[in-house]
Amino acid sequence: MYFSTAGIETAIWVPPLVAFVVSFFTSMGGISGAFLLLPFQMSVLGYTHPSVSATNQLFNIVAIPSGVYRYWREGRMVWPLTWIVVAGTLPGVFIGAVVRVTWLPDPGLFKLFAAGVLLYIGLKMMRDLRKQSGRNAGKNNSEKRFQTLMKNWRSDDVTSRPSTVTGFNLRRLGFTFYGESYEVSFPGIFSLSFIVGIVGGIYGIGGGSIIAPFFVTFFGLPVYIVAGAALMGTFVTSIAGVAFYQAIAPFYPHLSVAPDWLLGILFGIGGMAGMYLGARSQKFVPARAIKWMLTGIMILTAAKYVFEFFK
Repeated sequence: MYFSTAGIETAIWVPPLVAFVVSFFTSMGGISGAFLLLPFQMSVLGYTHPSVSATNQLFNIVAIPSGVYRYWREGRMVWPLTWIVVAGTLPGVFIGAVVRVTWLPDPGLFKLFAAGVLLYIGLKMMRDLRKQSGRNAGKNNSEKRFQTLMKNWRSDDVTSRPSTVTGFNLRRLGFTFYGESYEVSFPGIFSLSFIVGIVGGIYGIGGGSIIAPFFVTFFGLPVYIVAGAALMGTFVTSIAGVAFYQAIAPFYPHLSVAPDWLLGILFGIGGMAGMYLGARSQKFVPARAIKWMLTGIMILTAAKYVFEFFK
């Protein structure tokens, strides 16, 4: 099948199948999988136009709601944290879209930028995993209680809510997670979200795969809470990103800027199924195994892009 906007030809079953497999695994870590689908589109399918970023964000729009629904059903959505992420990333994603079509339309330069993003995330995850391996006690009591709960959790059991908001203003956000209290800086979360929004707008990933590791590492937030907020933030900003790319497309008649709607929806359908099933299967798969797998994929993909740029 030929996709005119993307300028590529592939079997109609390839996009949903690839998105299903990618999202099934990445959703276990609270990530949509868009950061891996973009290299697939560029390197395997040969889709290197600026519109690949918008198409990738269209995938997020279709795929993410099933994952967010699952987190909401399990009472793991801290909505004030979610809205801070959205408020910070929204303006950033517009800036990122302009940067993408104005300064990074060349496939080679964009691949180099993508390599930098992937390499940073991959090395950061590797460092965190190595630290954790040296101190198994780093798994706190709330995480142990959560894992015990999830092993016995049923889809019809929505009476237990593990998190409660204890305070929210323009300075601090406080909440509890299974009896343990957490407090984060409103300006800190907002500033980080803004920067991530710019990067996500350029790269076409919405920013969730970048912001989640930051929240866990620098703000000390539990990954079980961060995942839902990161995905929801990615969903909202992806809507804005797709709308913005579509709106500015007429101003760049010499470039393919607007998303390839059919290709993005096909990716999204596969991602929707994969993300929901991945969220359901999360409790049966060791988190460390998933993180090491993602780390390896990101570092190898980044190395490949750097090699292609300099060869």
